[in-house]
Amino acid sequence: MTALDLGGITDLFVTNVLNGTVAAGGSVVNRGTVLRLTISSLPVVSPVLLKVTQIGSGFSEHLDPAALVIGPTGVGLGPNGTLYVADTANNQIQAIPNAVFRVSDDKTGTNVTSGGALNGPLGLAIAPGGDILTVNSGDGNMVETTPGGSQATVKTVDDQGSPAGAGNLFGLAVKPGADAVYFVDDFGAPSANGQTNDLNLFH
Repeated sequence: MTALDLGGITDLFVTNVLNGTVAAGGSVVNRGTVLRLTISSLPVVSPVLLKVTQIGSGFSEHLDPAALVIGPTGVGLGPNGTLYVADTANNQIQAIPNAVFRVSDDKTGTNVTSGGALNGPLGLAIAPGGDILTVNSGDGNMVETTPGGSQATVKTVDDQGSPAGAGNLFGLAVKPGADAVYFVDDFGAPSANGQTNDLNLFH
């Protein structure tokens, strides 16, 4: 999920991956959706859902014994108003333009980049300059992609698991001040209670 705070009104952008996946029994179905949830967000009362708008659909999704469900995962809103979607099942990044004001369904949007250094992108965030940051489930790498589709930089952020990064890298956020990136590593280093969940900082 990602959000845009408009002062009293907030738009939440979410991906859905359970539209027919269970009934399909492991087969790929192209029914993943992207929704914009508009809520009231006044400071002294509970949020109220005002409107739900489907702005994307037709994303591939399927059950997976290692990851429960694979489908559209991370989303990030660019400064140009485009919502970028990590299309995990198809190993690509898609773009839905005019995401804040869109009233129609743009289906799977327009392809930004696919393949290359991408390897099952999960978490997605937008860098201060507008580039797209994604983290791979298949090799533990973070990939920086320009809005024009050029894969500019690749850095390893998780070398644990087999393979490295296997399904671990979901949450991703740019640190305030823009000099580092927070990321959730679901594998992480085992703690005293046996849990393996880390929040890490990558400079």
